[in-house]
Amino acid sequence: MGRIAVRNTVVGLFVIAGLVAMAYMSLSIGGLSLAGPGEFKLYAAFDETGGLKPRAPVVISGVRVGEVTSIVLDEDYRANVELSLKDGLELPADTSASIMTNGILGDRYILLQLGGDVQFLASGDELSFTESALLLERMIGKLIHNADVGDE
Repeated sequence: MGRIAVRNTVVGLFVIAGLVAMAYMSLSIGGLSLAGPGEFKLYAAFDETGGLKPRAPVVISGVRVGEVTSIVLDEDYRANVELSLKDGLELPADTSASIMTNGILGDRYILLQLGGDVQFLASGDELSFTESALLLERMIGKLIHNADVGDE
């Protein structure tokens, strides 16, 4: 095997290693895992999702513990959100879910705040306490409307 063949083989191995590293980083940044989503399912109903999307993270104390798997409109015209969480979580029955925003105009995610109940949620349960998304546009509109009323 000549020097050129060895050099081409080494360069090829480096290119393959680089492509594998880029694929791994792309998948991990995108939130995909080879294990797939957890099997612990919870449901939460919100009046306003504010642009929450499937695959949005679900966090507890800043740690990602799952993701949003689907958002559908229920018969009461509320957004029914399915959450897929890591197996093994023991969440008190009075756990609440809030739709939050990363920064001022960032992506939406669901924050779970643990309660103090001695009973735990089971897979398939619905969260009783939810807080819908706070829409910046509506707040600005109300502020402008209230400012106009005061000028008359």
